[in-house]
Amino acid sequence: MEKFIEYILQFGNLNPQQIELISKNGTAIHLHKDDYFAEAGKTFNQVAFILKGVLRICYYNNKGEEITKYFIEENQFVANPYQNEPFTEYIQAATDCNLLVFSPQHWNEFSNTILDWDNIMNKIFHRALMKKMDRRSSLVSEDATTRYLVFIEKFPNLINRIPLSYIASYLGITQSSLSRIRKNIS
Repeated sequence: MEKFIEYILQFGNLNPQQIELISKNGTAIHLHKDDYFAEAGKTFNQVAFILKGVLRICYYNNKGEEITKYFIEENQFVANPYQNEPFTEYIQAATDCNLLVFSPQHWNEFSNTILDWDNIMNKIFHRALMKKMDRRSSLVSEDATTRYLVFIEKFPNLINRIPLSYIASYLGITQSSLSRIRKNIS
């Protein structure tokens, strides 16, 4: 919880009572590598903060192929912007993960009782959106080798933490192509 509070305080101020309210309402959970945190077709309304580990957002295309859409690392939130609607993707632990999870009721309570909460969250989500756009924009028009080099630059901590099959899927290439690229640039 301390790591979460430290992160929040980078974006605004909280008094001791507000910190206590937040601290007593978060639930720590552990996911083993490959466990699902959310599944397509099911409602996902929680808000989670990643304390340790890497989650990946993935889906299946119309050919039944698993596609990795995005990775979410430590000190980032994961939430469904379309609450009460079935989730269209999967959120899976790419590594063992420790999460701090808040129910929608508690999250709403923070919004209703902590004066600056919505402003703090807007700053956090804006920063995350900019980071996501920066990471994805360079992957659209580049060749596979360039996409891999950009991946290394944008996700320097992931290359040795997650399976190469996830990286290949994220880059839109086969795992054998990724192996060739890695061999050629070594």
